[in-house]
Amino acid sequence: MPPRSSPTARQQRLGVELRKLREAAGLSTEQAAAVLATNRTVITSTEAGRHGISPERVRRLACSYECTDAERVEALARMASDRSKGWWEEFRGIVPPTFQDVAELEWFAKSLRMSNVTHVPGLLQTESFARALFAAAIPALPADEFEARVAHRVQRRRALDRPDAPPFVAVIHEAALRMEVGGPKGLREQLRHIAQMSERDNIIVQVIPFSAGVFPGSGQSMVYAEGEVPSLDVVQLDRTTAAEFLHLEAQLRKFALHLDQMQRIALSPDRSRDLIHSIAQQL
Repeated sequence: MPPRSSPTARQQRLGVELRKLREAAGLSTEQAAAVLATNRTVITSTEAGRHGISPERVRRLACSYECTDAERVEALARMASDRSKGWWEEFRGIVPPTFQDVAELEWFAKSLRMSNVTHVPGLLQTESFARALFAAAIPALPADEFEARVAHRVQRRRALDRPDAPPFVAVIHEAALRMEVGGPKGLREQLRHIAQMSERDNIIVQVIPFSAGVFPGSGQSMVYAEGEVPSLDVVQLDRTTAAEFLHLEAQLRKFALHLDQMQRIALSPDRSRDLIHSIAQQL
């Protein structure tokens, strides 16, 4: 089992942001190290998310980097000060690291928008649906890892169940709602769960019907997680072997536009709920 000091997604993102500030200021790692009276390996390790840093040091570096965005600096300082362990830590070393990164991203997001074409979004999956998905893995998962993945998938919903849950928009293609994962009974249970979740004040579910045709981003699933400040926004894409996390401004703008277009062509929340109920009744 890997050591507890393994970098988390949040630590890695803090490091990336500190590197971006340093490079924007035109300073080398040696020059940054001189600010903290340390050596360059501490700076490189911090920027890689492998070395912790105090909020005070974050502010000192930001000042030396001539960053005048006070909100951004304080957001980074809060990231440095947060040493709490999330629920996902009990799964570290058991499920793939990207599973942990996705759960952490969802938990700390100020708002979430996601699109899915072939599967129901993980945050909305029932246990039986998740079991059917993981049971289809090739090669078959060991029993203990299978159970851990199912439990981890179900517990991700805690991000939506807590009192300060973020606003959540799920854009789901009709194809994902008709794929009989777990058989008719399992899909019927899953559809009813989605409809029930869509009744919450902080959750919007919109369905893209088959009749909408092709649309930007139709070949992939994505998550847009809003950070404490715009510069900390993240896009997560599902790839064949692992999740990919993007944070460059051009990338964020591109995928935000994709989601905007998807929401425009999708059915309204009320009509989407009606379609979900209709599909469930057909099973």
